[in-house]
Amino acid sequence: MSGHKNTGILISFVLAVGLLSASFTAVLMTSHYNRAQFQLLNGICRSIIDELPETETVIPAILKDYKNKTAVPEEKSILAAYGYRQSDFSKAAPNYGIIFAAAGFLFGGGLFLAAFRHMRRKEMLRIKSLTDYLENVNTGGNGLHLREEEDEFSKLQDEIYKTVTFAYQTRDAALTARQNFAENLANIAHQLKTPITAIHLSLQMMDGPSGKENIRQIRRQLERLTHLEEALLLLSRLDAGTLPFEKKEADVFTILTLAADNLQEVLSHAGVSVDIPEGKPARITADMDWTMEAIMNLLKNCMEHTPAGGVIHCSYEQNPLYTQIIIRDEGDGFAKEDLPHLFERFFRGQNAKGGGIGIGLSLAKEIIESQNGTIHAKNNPDSGACFEIRFYSH
Repeated sequence: MSGHKNTGILISFVLAVGLLSASFTAVLMTSHYNRAQFQLLNGICRSIIDELPETETVIPAILKDYKNKTAVPEEKSILAAYGYRQSDFSKAAPNYGIIFAAAGFLFGGGLFLAAFRHMRRKEMLRIKSLTDYLENVNTGGNGLHLREEEDEFSKLQDEIYKTVTFAYQTRDAALTARQNFAENLANIAHQLKTPITAIHLSLQMMDGPSGKENIRQIRRQLERLTHLEEALLLLSRLDAGTLPFEKKEADVFTILTLAADNLQEVLSHAGVSVDIPEGKPARITADMDWTMEAIMNLLKNCMEHTPAGGVIHCSYEQNPLYTQIIIRDEGDGFAKEDLPHLFERFFRGQNAKGGGIGIGLSLAKEIIESQNGTIHAKNNPDSGACFEIRFYSH
């Protein structure tokens, strides 16, 4: 829109210059013709008086009377009757007309060239400002903002600004990912160091009377290492987007029941039960096995915070927008300062128990969100922690 606007302004300016030039030429031509006619009439009168001196008193009266009359019709013209034409008495006029026309043309053309040069210079300065902006960005200079101007380069400026902004965002995301990767490596190293150190200590003490206990300790640490390895491999596949999800319709009650059954041994050992009342039929489109894996991680977290004899409560409901699953325990709940970080990898809250490595909740979140779902953690109004899962229909 701004480009058409500037073009219209240029055309209007050129037309104005042309009209001014034409008006100037017309004024000059009119003045010249009036002067030429006056000189011609003056010469004729002088010649008549020189030939007939007695007409010197008559001619002024005739001129005065003629001045007050309108122009003589062409058919009554005496000069035409004698065979004279208008061009016979204005031979110098065409030359002056050409001179004035050329002067007007040159004047108008000069103004046009000046206007064009001014606009060209303005365009070059605009291009230079955009080029300098890109050079400043490429050299890492400050100042991402680009001053807005309304002209034919406005759209180009907008696209450059969008591209530069996207490049900055991509760079920031890459730096954040790199930082997270470094933090994850540090956490992994820390998680690996603990069981390895325990295994070394157990090996050194195997010669003593507590050899069998040391062997059991080694077995537990190896199991922990194996679990850590599997969890890290799963997280890496989730990050790379290479974990295949077989999305089919699955019954929510079946998923919850199977997840609890798979944990029956550890639940019985902890003295914790799971209550899953069967409600109205509810189905989701998801990978049943991986969804069970996510639910099992949530149940294990609730189990670790539920005292012996306690119950983990599960419920579900469905509406046209989403299917909601609620899992809550009877423990002490989450510390308020831990809530924003619960689903971060390797995070262990203030009330964490057992030999967990802080990956379970992160895995559950990754699996659920990869299947058009969301998960939130909160504390129940009375007591205990609560996980709220939603799988959206669209």
